[in-house]
Amino acid sequence: QLQLVESGGGLVQPGGSLRLSCVVSEFIMADYAIGWFRQAPGKEREGIICIDRTGDFRFYEDFVQGRFTISRDVANNAVYLQIFNVKTDDTAVYYCAAELRTGACTTRGRYHYWGQGTQVTVAS
Repeated sequence: QLQLVESGGGLVQPGGSLRLSCVVSEFIMADYAIGWFRQAPGKEREGIICIDRTGDFRFYEDFVQGRFTISRDVANNAVYLQIFNVKTDDTAVYYCAAELRTGACTTRGRYHYWGQGTQVTVAS
């Protein structure tokens, strides 16, 4: 079964940056789309950004543009989420997920596999 493991979370000060990693156990980039999501306390899980099997990316929400980027490393079976100028509102558990059927970015409910998440806390 496909496994996804997120890492890179922790405590970061407002205005700082961090990079989250998602390592996939069986990663055939030509087949999968990988999405990044987050869930803040008391809120629903929301989409941030995804990268499809062709390497194109898509933002899920307007707030993402300008501060979040996504990239992938084929050699290391990994996808990265870079966050710039972090804000206290970015405090959440961050998850990556894989879509296997079409390899296209899609809605949250259509992703097949999820990681356990990594906590990001933004505080001074």
